[in-house]
Amino acid sequence: MTATRVNRQFWQWRGFPIAYQHRGTSGSPVILIHGFGAHSDHWRKNLPVLAQQHRVYALDLLGFGYSAKPTPADPLPYTFDTWAALIHDFAEEVIGDPVYLIGNSIGCVAALQVAVTYPEGVRGVGMLNCSLRLMHERYLAQGSPIQRWGTPLVQALLGWKPLGSLFFAQVAQPQALGKILRQAYGRQEAVTDELVNLLLAPARTPGAVDVFLAFIRYSQGPLPQDLLAQTPCPVWIAWGERDPWEPIALGRTLADYDCVQEFVTLPGLGHCPQDEDPDTVNTLIARWLASIPLPTPS
Repeated sequence: MTATRVNRQFWQWRGFPIAYQHRGTSGSPVILIHGFGAHSDHWRKNLPVLAQQHRVYALDLLGFGYSAKPTPADPLPYTFDTWAALIHDFAEEVIGDPVYLIGNSIGCVAALQVAVTYPEGVRGVGMLNCSLRLMHERYLAQGSPIQRWGTPLVQALLGWKPLGSLFFAQVAQPQALGKILRQAYGRQEAVTDELVNLLLAPARTPGAVDVFLAFIRYSQGPLPQDLLAQTPCPVWIAWGERDPWEPIALGRTLADYDCVQEFVTLPGLGHCPQDEDPDTVNTLIARWLASIPLPTPS
């Protein structure tokens, strides 16, 4: 399919410009939430198709893409609570109606946090290869001595700005990023120069390195299972079975929670199925959205 670009718009949130894209003029509103290191362009193959039936918005979370990148914790920390507040306020101020949230990777955790913290504003959550947060301190506490001590040491070293900046500079290169994406994607042909360039462009903006280093040292906050146990709305999960970062065997355990309606396996796909096989994923998302009854007017 041919991807259609959407004009980037900006909304002010707590004094910071937040970038977003919007397509569609009718139907229930949907917010698409990207993963770590990505931004709203990662949904470029999904926005125009889903917009045939819905008002669709794709956000750049604070610290990512073309949104503001304030110094971590000055004044806002880069946490799921911060991003949940941003998404909730965007839905209230820009959209004005309860929304469906669809995330990829850490975007799924952010979506669940919104549903738990602001339940009145969320009709359903769709998750594509949810981040399992395997570097979380609770997992590390149960790991081997190397994991318990080695991981925090590496995180602390990366927190030293000169070393962290050097590491980021090595990763934020076309060849290095292309290699990382080819590891993550089940469909190698989906890793194009266009994809690499669109993900790299915001990485060269001021503040990007500080956000990157802050998040890779963020081992606290909720795990997805913590949030699923409290989620009051329907949840739909799809998982690329070739994801090397978030193993599908562990992902299947998320389907055990009462709020989860369906767990769909995506053969041959990796960590970002919405970009690897948009035709399949768009069809599945549209089917799920159509299956949720609209609330009865009071």
